[in-house]
Amino acid sequence: MTPLRLQIDRWAAWAPGLESQEAWKTWLADGNAVPPEPAAAMPPLAEMPAMMRRRIEPLGRIALQAAYWAQGEEGPTGPVVFASRWGEIARSIEMLQQLAAGEPLSPTAFSLSVHNAIGALFSIARGDRNNYQAVSAGAHSVEAGFAEASGLIADGAARVLLVCFEAPLPSLYQAHGDADNGLTMPRAFALMLSRAASDRGLRLASQVGDASSVAGLPSDLRALRFLVAADPRQRSLDAGRWRWQRDDDQG
Repeated sequence: MTPLRLQIDRWAAWAPGLESQEAWKTWLADGNAVPPEPAAAMPPLAEMPAMMRRRIEPLGRIALQAAYWAQGEEGPTGPVVFASRWGEIARSIEMLQQLAAGEPLSPTAFSLSVHNAIGALFSIARGDRNNYQAVSAGAHSVEAGFAEASGLIADGAARVLLVCFEAPLPSLYQAHGDADNGLTMPRAFALMLSRAASDRGLRLASQVGDASSVAGLPSDLRALRFLVAADPRQRSLDAGRWRWQRDDDQG
């Protein structure tokens, strides 16, 4: 059976100091784990109504800005998959501290702390009733999201929007996380994926491998560097228990 290969129709990414495709490609190709000086602390997210936008924490705004940009002007086009290792864990920690202090919790804060909250806000803001999913798979959350998107396309979806977002763990839990390898910026990227021709495109396969952290960029950004062909010579990428393969030039 020919393995399913996907292509990237559009992509977008945002982090403080990295606000365009050109800036991202240059930075990823250089392999430098130090981001440039930020021009803005948060993206404008002008596509979302102001009243809803005010409820969203910075990481959510970053994720949704990438999602809107990758979606483009067409509006909803199919299923959406959100992938993140930690999600908005800072919200959850804040509520746990409030509980420990005997303080009441905000129902709104609780509803926005769950792992699918960012996707739900994206759906509500656009009036979109397509299939929305939120996945988390540790250091391999990007791979899990891509695998989920592949399954949806294999099942008949014409296109799937994959949104991947991460931020460093709050100081209380930093000793338990190795995913960021010293990188301290929140970031997100979004890929509009569709089925590629049978003999070209991007594919992902499971393999026996070590899931431990690799020096340099964190796992989500290593995947992004490969997916957008920031280094066009790179045809494959070992990611622990997963292996990425490019059978044509993407970007």
